[in-house]
Amino acid sequence: MILEVQELSTLFTSHKGAAKDQIPLESVLTDTRKSASQSLFVPIVGESFDAHEFLGEAIKQGAVATLWQEDRELPALVPTDFPVFFVKDTTKALQQVAAYYLKKVDPIVVGVTGSNGKTTTKDMVASVLAVRFETHKTAGNFNNHIGLPLTILAMDPDTEAVVLEMGMDRAGEISVLSKIAEPDHAIITNIGESHIENLGSREAICGAKLEIKDGLSEDGLLIIDADEPLLEAEKKESRTTACGFNPSADYQAVIHELTDDYSTFTVKNTSYRLNMAGKHNVKNATYVIALAEKLGLTSDQIQNGFQHLQMSSMRFEKHEGLQGSLIINDAYNASPTSMKAVIEVVSHLTSKTKKVLVLGDMFELGEQSEGLHASVAEAIDEKIDAVVTVGDHSEKITEAVASHYPQIATKHFKEKKEASHHVRSLLTPDTVVLIKASRGMKLEEMLTDLVD
Repeated sequence: MILEVQELSTLFTSHKGAAKDQIPLESVLTDTRKSASQSLFVPIVGESFDAHEFLGEAIKQGAVATLWQEDRELPALVPTDFPVFFVKDTTKALQQVAAYYLKKVDPIVVGVTGSNGKTTTKDMVASVLAVRFETHKTAGNFNNHIGLPLTILAMDPDTEAVVLEMGMDRAGEISVLSKIAEPDHAIITNIGESHIENLGSREAICGAKLEIKDGLSEDGLLIIDADEPLLEAEKKESRTTACGFNPSADYQAVIHELTDDYSTFTVKNTSYRLNMAGKHNVKNATYVIALAEKLGLTSDQIQNGFQHLQMSSMRFEKHEGLQGSLIINDAYNASPTSMKAVIEVVSHLTSKTKKVLVLGDMFELGEQSEGLHASVAEAIDEKIDAVVTVGDHSEKITEAVASHYPQIATKHFKEKKEASHHVRSLLTPDTVVLIKASRGMKLEEMLTDLVD
């Protein structure tokens, strides 16, 4: 980020100190446990904390100006010339600064949302666009009303394309993010069951994802899942491109080969190779191809981007396990849809013949939790040797599997440590273990006991 303090005075008219001076701002500081020289301190107010208490520490860590909620008392320790901008709400003010900086840098803005696959798709988009543009993308899970502005403000001033992941828990949240980012183009990867506890139905989830259109440029492209019936009406819109496996898709993928390490497929008579396993990742790639062609990239450039893809952590991460086994850590998050998709990938792996699934609870499923957990068993068949579940709700998976495939060894545990000890006893040189659960389960902690 490159801004000057005086620029903030055009956004926030109530201020004190050297608010109109040409003091450079190089970063945003929200966590005073970290140092950040020449930073703008933004004290976030949460349900159980108020960072206004840490202004003194922020100054020690390198803050040279601050946004300040006007109903908070300014401490006496603040130097007379220290720039302070008084605002009604520091989080909304942070969003204002981000929107201002985004317009100043003026990159191509791509918004990515969806129930599943948005992080993978974001990574793919960024990798492909980086072949031609100076590209910046959302890091980690910085995809909410605070994380998205911080992602924008972390851009270098020479950024030519920014890829912004947009997450949500409730209706209205994607709309806020879209209006901050005003994307030139947007992708909705799919409509799943995540957050059905708050939204009530897949139809409501679909409506919430479509809020990405609220800030979308009038001539911007909306890229959607051609295989999702709930998005059928959107296909008729002139600025919409549908991608997937449906023969009616604008960008239809025809798969040629799915292996443990790569996928080959054709889109519009052009062949591509993706160094990732799984049919669902091929679909994600079709979104990227549609966007890249819209932005003028050639098929060779797209393939180059796929070739240099760098994924975010805990997405089908492969680790060498004990006894020569293979441990796949896909524990970043989970929903019934994403869990079924990755189970399908593991089922078709050929490098290992003994297949063990370690599945944990999926959160925010509300009254449908039991049924949705049990539905995961639909993706499990005799190709799987053992299913181990961990937590309170995931036992429904093992119960459903046991009722349909009694030959599959099933075991349920309340605690991760007990589960990992059991899984260790199953490891052989020919074993692959999948670890998958919602983020709150932190199931990746099992790796300590399973990896060599």
